[in-house]
Amino acid sequence: MRVHLCVVGRLRKGPERELIDDYLTRFDKTGRSMGLGPVSVVEVEDKKGGGMAAEAALLRAKLPAGAVLCCLDERGEVISSPDFADRLARWRDTGRQDLALVIGGADGIDPALRAEADMLLSFGKMVWPHMLVRVMLAEQLYRAASILGGSPYHRV
Repeated sequence: MRVHLCVVGRLRKGPERELIDDYLTRFDKTGRSMGLGPVSVVEVEDKKGGGMAAEAALLRAKLPAGAVLCCLDERGEVISSPDFADRLARWRDTGRQDLALVIGGADGIDPALRAEADMLLSFGKMVWPHMLVRVMLAEQLYRAASILGGSPYHRV
């Protein structure tokens, strides 16, 4: 199952970018044998200032047809890392070819796009900066692949 990080905004070089690249490389290596990956990062930018609706239109244009749509949202479900790994495995095992993980802009994800999601996922009740959400999501993808592969990376 291919994984697509579809995000609003561009991340420049720096420590966050290095962390993301490291975790996504690890995920690709770990997940490959389990039918997970590769990961692609798709960045969109609303240069006209159209707000959440314009961002949603840009994101929709980049979503693979038939992909599982999982939006990161503060109102979403808070789950454990093993539960996230199980979700990835279930989506993969039911024959889904693509997973799109969507991170919105500063104002979040347009309500209409959120309503289309197969899952809303939250990293807790706190609001996190966009670049840190990307880091945390990349790490959780690697952790999920490690859990599914039986690696000692994830400790209970």
